[in-house]
Amino acid sequence: MSDLLDFMSNIPWWGWVLIFLLLVAIRDIFFQKAHTISHNYPIVGHLRYWLESIGPEMRQYFVANNREELPFNRIERSWIYASAKKENNYEGFGTDRDIYEHQHIFINNAMMPFKINENHPNTIDKSFLPCAKVMGAYNKRKRPYRPKSVINVSAMSFGSLSAKAVESLNKGIKMADAYHNTGEGGLSPYHSHGGDVVFHFGTGYFGVRSKDGSFSMEKMIKLVEENPFIRAIEIKLSQGAKPGKGGVLPGAKITKEIAQIRGVEVGKDVLSPPNHKAFSNVPELLVFIEDIAEATGLPVGIKAAIGKLGEWEELANLMLKTGKGPDFITIDGGEGGTGAAPPSFADHVSLPWVYGFSDLYRLFKNKDLTERLVFIGSGKLGFPAKAAMAFAMGVDCINVAREAMLSIGCIQAQICHTNRCPSGVATQSKWLQNGIDRTLKSVRLAQYFQTFKKELIEITHAAGYEHPCQFKMTDIEMNVDDHNLSKELSRAYMYNKTPVPFTNMQSLKDCVYLGGSNPNQI
Repeated sequence: MSDLLDFMSNIPWWGWVLIFLLLVAIRDIFFQKAHTISHNYPIVGHLRYWLESIGPEMRQYFVANNREELPFNRIERSWIYASAKKENNYEGFGTDRDIYEHQHIFINNAMMPFKINENHPNTIDKSFLPCAKVMGAYNKRKRPYRPKSVINVSAMSFGSLSAKAVESLNKGIKMADAYHNTGEGGLSPYHSHGGDVVFHFGTGYFGVRSKDGSFSMEKMIKLVEENPFIRAIEIKLSQGAKPGKGGVLPGAKITKEIAQIRGVEVGKDVLSPPNHKAFSNVPELLVFIEDIAEATGLPVGIKAAIGKLGEWEELANLMLKTGKGPDFITIDGGEGGTGAAPPSFADHVSLPWVYGFSDLYRLFKNKDLTERLVFIGSGKLGFPAKAAMAFAMGVDCINVAREAMLSIGCIQAQICHTNRCPSGVATQSKWLQNGIDRTLKSVRLAQYFQTFKKELIEITHAAGYEHPCQFKMTDIEMNVDDHNLSKELSRAYMYNKTPVPFTNMQSLKDCVYLGGSNPNQI
């Protein structure tokens, strides 16, 4: 034994390297059967798989130009990063974007920009930009809600995002006077750091789930009573990443904390089916909405990606007939989002946001129902020019998900579904989460929102308006081919949005419902 140890101790370091490589080669040739490349090219074949694994990162930094990446190109990411860090987000020497490309947006500026006086709310606060409509006003809910910000955090669950990421977002939206959508994973302690919350649930009913997996009104009432910062409730019918498809949360990912929040069993797979148990058709959905609104007093809305319009028309007709209905509708784009999905769904199922929203808004406008609803857009709208276009089309608020993730450190590694997110944003790994400084990241989210609102206000003033809700379809043009073929939005999508009742910004600041306050509450 001592002779063997002496022999091993005399082997130089490079000898150990050769021995290791020999063992790998033997394993590649004689034992592993899964990879042909490794069998045919032992040792060096592993290099191919390693290079493939880091391909997206390498293309991001060294191959792709500033404008060609998806879902967000380098210029878009850099603008969010700089805005979040309060760095210089300007560009010099003119735009490097091809302004003649298909679907390029042009905002028609006024000869005389809108002028604000010294006492105007935007003189005092350059990022003051609340929603011009009140959720729940038409339906006379007990606790109407006017969001303080037109940009808010979209539905992203604790479980999909890390605890530190969710906490950073919630602390940030408090600073930015925005709201935080919980996502369908339920209300967690990390959503409870002072920001307004929209409670969102889907077919799994997590957080308001009975033992048999159905919806529990008792739990919903208790949740709202115990958490007065919940300002509205959103029922998810579908999402842009995978409309019409349920999901499975593997038992291995269900910790004791997640199980308690979601109302499920530790270590047991949980199915989110594609269909709701609480309703099976449009009339039942309408009853469900009204029951929740009556029980909680909160505005209740629905979220969906848009495809076929038949059932939406049925909903609109029922709203006309009954005088009831959702208080808001969140329209998600088929561009996909933070939810993991098969490529066949992410790439092909449901319409892109601009098509889906225009189809749905036109349907409700033709029935004179748009004034009843707050329309929320969700689908890569977290940039001021895109938001201006969305407001011209009829949006009242926008929700951002991936843009918010970028502001707190996401690097678009596109491995959210693997639990190996290198930035700690979309993983449950404690080690990877340790890189997130919640105090710093919350400030960055707030600064991104404040910069977004400031620049959107400046664009709005340049167009001659005080609030983005005043944008008309004729204020925005979009390239079709050349300028002689470019179309105003009203011609491209064949409708004009309904004018939003708006007096001035001061009236929004003075609104008794701003931020969910209620003068009738004790």
